Amino acid sequence: MAWSDPHAVKRHKAAPHDPDLPIGAGEEAWIEVVQKMDEVYADLIASQTLLEKQNARLEEAQTFISSVLAAMTDVLIVCDLQGRIQQVNPALEKLLGRREAELAGLPLTEIFEAASHATVTAFPERVQKDGQLADCEVSLVDAEGHAAPLAMNCTARRDHRGRLAGMVLVGRPVGELRRAYRELDLAHQQLTQTQQQLVASEKMAALGRLVAGVAHELNNPISFVFGNMHALKRYGIAITRYLEACERYDACPELKALREELKIDRVVRDISPLVEGTLEGAERVSDIVQDLRRFSSNQEETQEGFDLVKLIRTATDWVIKAERVKPQVRFDLPDSLEMVGRKGHLHQIIVNLVQNATDVLAGRDDGAIEIAARRQGADILVEVADNGSGIAAGDLDKIFEPFFTTKPIGQGTGLGLYVSYSMAQKHGGDLTAANRPGGGALFTLRIPDHGPAED
Repeated sequence: MAWSDPHAVKRHKAAPHDPDLPIGAGEEAWIEVVQKMDEVYADLIASQTLLEKQNARLEEAQTFISSVLAAMTDVLIVCDLQGRIQQVNPALEKLLGRREAELAGLPLTEIFEAASHATVTAFPERVQKDGQLADCEVSLVDAEGHAAPLAMNCTARRDHRGRLAGMVLVGRPVGELRRAYRELDLAHQQLTQTQQQLVASEKMAALGRLVAGVAHELNNPISFVFGNMHALKRYGIAITRYLEACERYDACPELKALREELKIDRVVRDISPLVEGTLEGAERVSDIVQDLRRFSSNQEETQEGFDLVKLIRTATDWVIKAERVKPQVRFDLPDSLEMVGRKGHLHQIIVNLVQNATDVLAGRDDGAIEIAARRQGADILVEVADNGSGIAAGDLDKIFEPFFTTKPIGQGTGLGLYVSYSMAQKHGGDLTAANRPGGGALFTLRIPDHGPAED
């Protein structure tokens, strides 16, 4: 029992010895053997403790690796150089609906669809040659028998001596990549749009300040024009009455000849329409100035009742009269279309749309504009179409953006359609653009009718 108990050896060594009795050679050998056994036993205890520590570390490492593999959303396949599966992660088990024990030892081609066999079979050769393979698209066969596209990366696996021992395949479902790319692209588009909106807001703020100054400067001369034209209207009436009286009471041949030479009768006929037309233009200029002032101060125009058909004809007539080469205008309008809304805004929208059509048709002898209006449920639709070249496909989604124009530099501000679109939105409607099947562009204005005008 002394050999297996180190404490017994210690007790033996500590026993008193009679100095007068000599120690024999056999007893010395026995003591030496016991000491050696004690050393061996101590070494065994130390080795056992070290082994237990190493085993605990190994178990911790195994648990860590297992948890990482279980947490991976990408599929992982470990195989040898012959393409036989050695280990997989839970993501692949879930995708295939098969356990790791079932897959161990199977060739890679067993779990990939036929169209990917050639690519998968070439993995070992490519890995031995290049060491890795990146972003190779292949398809697994999932638990329901459907193809599951993957973006696969293949990397060489080496043993503890650095020798090539196999391959590690990591694949991510292509659907997830595409979704990530779409989300990234959407975020980029939103950022770009926000940046453009900020730039446009700064431009519009500067434009508002400019408009406020211009409206203020125009207001005084317009007041002079109004006052003078009303005075001219009264003078014209007085002169006309005087000339008519002269014609009745004076038969002098010289005066008659001079009257014919100066075409006084024509002047008398034209003076009243000219004054009326000038006053109408001055009133419209005044309305535009008021619109500019409202635009710069974000004030809202009050709603009123009016005949939309009369407004459309007046706005169109204004634009067409200013053109050197006048396009043909065809109306498809009812006799009247009474509604309640912001008259100045709608007048400006029609002017902008007709002006846009005439600009497109500039220089063409066969230019034609078609304008239609009708009631549709609780809304009123106004359509302005032309037979021009239409709108380029790449410009359809930008045509209502501020400062966007296809005209040469200096010939357009890019604000007409943007302002029209904004006015339509403020009116509770919308403005859309499209290409006509037979050629040309079609702008459709939809505006709600707010009911009969109040007394």
